[in-house]
Amino acid sequence: MAFFDVQNLFRHAKDAFGHHHPNFDPLKLHARVCELKGWRPTLVRYYTGIPSAVEDPKWHGYWSNRILALKRAGVHVTTRPLRYRHLPPSKAGDTPQNIKIAQEKGIDLRLALDLVALARKRNFDVAVIYSQDQDLAEVVEEILEIGKEQERRIVLASAFPAGPRATSGRGIDRTEWIKITQNEYDACLDPRDFRPRGA
Repeated sequence: MAFFDVQNLFRHAKDAFGHHHPNFDPLKLHARVCELKGWRPTLVRYYTGIPSAVEDPKWHGYWSNRILALKRAGVHVTTRPLRYRHLPPSKAGDTPQNIKIAQEKGIDLRLALDLVALARKRNFDVAVIYSQDQDLAEVVEEILEIGKEQERRIVLASAFPAGPRATSGRGIDRTEWIKITQNEYDACLDPRDFRPRGA
């Protein structure tokens, strides 16, 4: 089963491969990773924050269209609204600057809770987490304990972009690390344009 921490994967793919929006097809990418490991892919779960229509209408429209297409393809999608924080105005030269920062809240927690719940229900033998977020290391410990209680082996893997420009070469602690090359990633792009008309 796949668990995509979309914004984390996108940020690392941007650094490693130069992609400027989350243009990967999660079904294709998960199938490719499973093919490399000899695993049978099952459900794909996709977790992301989305911007508000007021703060960022272009990207809100992009995500609305993208999420609809993913759900139609059978992907289980979980979203949370982005929260916005404004830094106080400062001066760069003589020009006042008002900087707005978007933050994702609650996605990591939801992903972790779903991992635990689905492990307890024996819904997977292998969980591939598409993320390098070390905050998820604590849930890895919990799932390994669940495996001991259920007297079965649960495999946890962390899949992430790798290459000479990658900003981190580490997966989530205590998982099996799967390094995705640029050729593998680029073979799994979604060619569709989800931007709203006129954007």
